[in-house]
Amino acid sequence: MTTPDYATYIAGLPRVLVGAAALFRDTEGRVLLVEPNYREGWALPGGTVESDAGETPRQGAHRETLEEIGLDLEIGRLLAVDWVPGAGRPPIVAYLYDGGVLTEEQFGSIRLQESELLSWRLVPREELAQYLRGSLGHRVTAALDVLTQGTGTAELENGRRADFRSPRAQGSSTLDA
Repeated sequence: MTTPDYATYIAGLPRVLVGAAALFRDTEGRVLLVEPNYREGWALPGGTVESDAGETPRQGAHRETLEEIGLDLEIGRLLAVDWVPGAGRPPIVAYLYDGGVLTEEQFGSIRLQESELLSWRLVPREELAQYLRGSLGHRVTAALDVLTQGTGTAELENGRRADFRSPRAQGSSTLDA
């Protein structure tokens, strides 16, 4: 049972939005992007995690993939997690998972969620900046680096690699000289 004081405490905590997406590629390394009808620009298949319903980020990426492009695929490893501050909204924690390399048959099976998406396309890495705005473009590039370099999950802040030094270590010290 929750006490009224604890419930008040929880209700007063800051809120964070959680998003999850999957990074799908073809055999040439091009990235699958979708074009939403509710805003300008392109995106990855993904969206808001329904945490109120007990959904995890991985489950959200799977659900969004099924809803948005009609593919019921296993979601791979976590490639990047990104803290994205915002003006006029709570910060977003964005999880980006490996969706894998799709076959021609899978691409042919894509069925767009017409209520949200206009189209899809495959975009080479060198052209991603033309389609993906802000932190999303940086997040996708960092995730592609994780895949090509075989490194661990990328920790990002607003799409950029996080500085692993503690705030205390970032001040001047005799070791910095």
